[in-house]
Amino acid sequence: MNWGGKIIGGVLGLAALGPWGAVIGVVIGHQIDAGLTFSTLLGSGGADPKLANELFFPTTFRVMGHIAKADGRVSEREIASARAVMHALHLNPAQMLSAMEYFNEGKQPGFDLDGALRRLHGAIAPYPELANFMLEIQLQAALAGDGLSELPRARLRRVSQLLGLGPAEFARLESILRWRQGTAGGSAGGYGSYGGTSGAAGVSAERLAQAYTVLVAEPTMSDEQIVKSYRRQMSRHHPDKLQANGLPDSMLERAKERTQQIQVAYELIRAHRGMR
Repeated sequence: MNWGGKIIGGVLGLAALGPWGAVIGVVIGHQIDAGLTFSTLLGSGGADPKLANELFFPTTFRVMGHIAKADGRVSEREIASARAVMHALHLNPAQMLSAMEYFNEGKQPGFDLDGALRRLHGAIAPYPELANFMLEIQLQAALAGDGLSELPRARLRRVSQLLGLGPAEFARLESILRWRQGTAGGSAGGYGSYGGTSGAAGVSAERLAQAYTVLVAEPTMSDEQIVKSYRRQMSRHHPDKLQANGLPDSMLERAKERTQQIQVAYELIRAHRGMR
């Protein structure tokens, strides 16, 4: 299905469609930067980027509807959360309508979660960033809806498993998203009140642990290793880099939020350690 006809992955000469195609292009571009060749990427597990693009959009909203229905009913907050995701992706009215139709399909008793995700995983297996992105969207929608009670959490864990992501990655993403919720409400896009050294001495152990999680770092690392981890995460998620690789404007705010979040986490750890 055509979701905008945006050409992405220019360096590869790979044409993809719509917002999800842009994400695929960014992922492939990142893999090439890491030293993989175009032929290696296309040959990895028989992956088909075009098929992944066609599957990603409908699967995202079907799965979202399925998770929202986990406790037997879909609340107004869960519907509002799903619509917020759609608006964040700058979907046009026709795309919004299709997304809601997919969401409603996922609510039906006959929806085959395992089949849908196994098919998607077969198309995106060489690109773990896409599986990570899918799980992050589902977690964010659930947290912004009615939260993660027992039944939605069980379905989300099943989603994680079917996408090839382990319990550790599930926990890491949940921690990052809860950190993002916890830092909302300040200045500079909700992050300013946690930046710098302010309040560092009194930071809770939980907040400090979340900060290390955001940086994909450990408390046992040296200061030098912490700096390297920070720089690695900033480079990976920097909006300018992602935009240069084809990320559409509709996803730039998400990228900016992530880099702000990384900066806050680093400043908290730096202040706690007394790093200069």
